[in-house]
Amino acid sequence: MRILLVEDDDMIARALTTALGSEGFSVDHVASGELALEALQSGGHGVALLDLGLPEIDGFDVLARARRSGVETPIIVVTARDALESRIHGLDIGADDYIVKPFEVSELSARIRAVLRRHAGKAVSRLDAGEVSLDLASHTVFYRGLEAMLPSREFALVQALVERPGMIFSRDVLEEKLYGWGEEVESNAIDVLIYYVRKKFDKDIIRNVRGAGWMIPR
Repeated sequence: MRILLVEDDDMIARALTTALGSEGFSVDHVASGELALEALQSGGHGVALLDLGLPEIDGFDVLARARRSGVETPIIVVTARDALESRIHGLDIGADDYIVKPFEVSELSARIRAVLRRHAGKAVSRLDAGEVSLDLASHTVFYRGLEAMLPSREFALVQALVERPGMIFSRDVLEEKLYGWGEEVESNAIDVLIYYVRKKFDKDIIRNVRGAGWMIPR
């Protein structure tokens, strides 16, 4: 899962990038409202974390402009502004959630998962496609009577496929979903992830469509 982090404080941004990385997320960081709008409008992120106290363009303005332009990416406001009026305003103009600093990263991760479930129309922390089931909270995959808790990148790969069962994902699309802007990606990175997932279960858990990519059947 790629996350867009909009935060002008470099120390906070570095800490959040590291902490969210340990939770299995790839984080792309921008430090201004203008760059945030460009990134949101270009798409590719599962969730955006938006600070309000940004230079030039305030976070509320970023949020309002993004929604007016048709951006549907889930946006969680992450800010030190704890006034009730700010929380109400943020939610009313399009935020999916609002969390006040300081907070525990485990809570932020849980809120991210909850927002993603709502956008997917799911009430519980579980995704299913054909014979594959995922527990989003524990990173556990279930397949044909087997279960395994996967490392973050392997789980993210399976999750991307399960969220769109029957859809064929090319190598480029999977790399875009799994890796952040600054990460160096080996040419065989996706093949290696698929190899390890299949090794834990069975080669049929992820189907290869020759010349096109990979998919999980409906």
